[in-house]
Amino acid sequence: MLRLNLAREPHWLDLGLGVRVRVEPLTTALMVAARSDPTVRGLPEGTSDDEIAVVFGKALAERAILDWEGVGDADGSPTPVTPEGIAALLDIWPIFEKFQMGYVAKGLELEQEKNASAPSPTGSGAGATAIARPAKGRARTARKS
Repeated sequence: MLRLNLAREPHWLDLGLGVRVRVEPLTTALMVAARSDPTVRGLPEGTSDDEIAVVFGKALAERAILDWEGVGDADGSPTPVTPEGIAALLDIWPIFEKFQMGYVAKGLELEQEKNASAPSPTGSGAGATAIARPAKGRARTARKS
């Protein structure tokens, strides 16, 4: 069953390493905006799936992340959320992976749910199709007498 979040309130997402981010709910508008980002649209043909995932993840994060905790500069002072800061944060592999799994993948799971096939019927012959064909015989022709 699909459970709708009608409140559509931002929420906190733990990314590990003492970092958590406050994100917008993942909506269609947010996904479309990230897909339309110039950095995503400007990727050359033949770009690897991994590269696309990184560029798309950063574009989505720039739109989704509203605030964060546990992120600081070189001196350990808290830093404000900026596009450059988000890109730098997502360059840390464990953080990127947690963002992908905890935020992006949840939205993609919903996308796959609506594209899934109906379950197969149960039973030994349910859903089976006939594969036998009638034997090919010679057609008889009528003889004229």
